[in-house]
Amino acid sequence: MPGTDASPSVSAATRLVVHADDVGMNHGANRAFIELSHFGTITAGSVMVPCPWFSEVAEAAASDASLDCGVHLTLNSEMTHYRWGPITRPGAASGLIDDHGYLWSDVSSVRRHAHPDAVEAEWRAQVDRALAAGIDVTHLDTHMGSAVAPEWCDRYVSLGIELGIPVLLTGELDAYGPNNHLAGAGHGPYQEAVADARAAGMPVFDRVLETDFSRPRDQPADYRAMLGSLEAGLTYCAFHPNAPGGAEIEAIEPNKCHVRTDEYELFGTAAWKEWLESRPYGLTTMRELRDGWRAGSS
Repeated sequence: MPGTDASPSVSAATRLVVHADDVGMNHGANRAFIELSHFGTITAGSVMVPCPWFSEVAEAAASDASLDCGVHLTLNSEMTHYRWGPITRPGAASGLIDDHGYLWSDVSSVRRHAHPDAVEAEWRAQVDRALAAGIDVTHLDTHMGSAVAPEWCDRYVSLGIELGIPVLLTGELDAYGPNNHLAGAGHGPYQEAVADARAAGMPVFDRVLETDFSRPRDQPADYRAMLGSLEAGLTYCAFHPNAPGGAEIEAIEPNKCHVRTDEYELFGTAAWKEWLESRPYGLTTMRELRDGWRAGSS
């Protein structure tokens, strides 16, 4: 059960957040987050506020206190024909939008073009919309890792400190799984941002594991190997379960949709739940970490 140890011998320092990313991107992502949260194999998730299916999950989270939902701060729109733009509706001078008015498809373009003030304004607007919709925002994390880029990672941490909402960070960027978009960004500003988070007492993760989107269709995923022998510390699993059907995710991401739907199918089985709960560590939630931080800061 989230928030409790799987075994009496488990150290409180060995904890795992099993997270659903990309909630709000489409109906299947919302369905997976809600179903698997109730089933007990997902302990938290985060919503992409600019995406078309935000209102569905916002309504669910506002009416169901058991759903642990953060904001997946979004500066990118990476799908080929399924696109979204910033909710601040900025002009071209902001650097947030491409020639078609959408968010950039890759992190490197955001880093080259976006003005830090516009980035922060967009983040604030996304969090404000989630709060206004009734979501008890438990944490902030970052779509494709863009928020931890050195150009504005200090603002990312400062926003979390200001709002009393923990942001997803690892002590070293090399331990942050979705860092393939941030080559060479793990020093200087990032280390200073981590130091600021630690000084504020914010929880900092030891590692972030991520869905393997490179896995071909004919190769089964080995999640037991990924989670079978975790080192002590605080681990965050950035997974991406998505319910299949209606050619929705199949049309949005035809070459990688199997990775998302396979996660949904696996995480919904009794065998997986039993195995996950038998591991020598405790499952926890982002709400538990947030509330513990707030209590310690008061």
